[in-house]
Amino acid sequence: VQLVESGGGLVQPGESLSLSCTAVGFTSKNCDIEWYRQVTGMQREWVSSIRRSGTIYHADSVKGRFTISRDKARDTVYLQMNNLKPEDTAMYSCKTAGPYCSNRYLDLWGQGTQVTVS
Repeated sequence: VQLVESGGGLVQPGESLSLSCTAVGFTSKNCDIEWYRQVTGMQREWVSSIRRSGTIYHADSVKGRFTISRDKARDTVYLQMNNLKPEDTAMYSCKTAGPYCSNRYLDLWGQGTQVTVS
């Protein structure tokens, strides 16, 4: 039972990346999924969320540039990141959340995927 992120990499400012967060060993369709990012030595920052209902939220710092979506059939949540900036450089991780998420899978974190914009 785990969340697996992928899609990170090294890009130049203005370019795009698409991150994926896939549930392995369980179904995440009843969970909200949240994306966070963290720079080493700094506090973790919430980036985006998608509710079980499909309602989405984005932090002001990424609004208009990042879009979260999900494919429940694939148990995968995506984070499309456009017009990337150097300040977006961080380790990006996803996490389960929400009142409908089974306690067995609640607050489960992935291992993270590194995004570097330089």
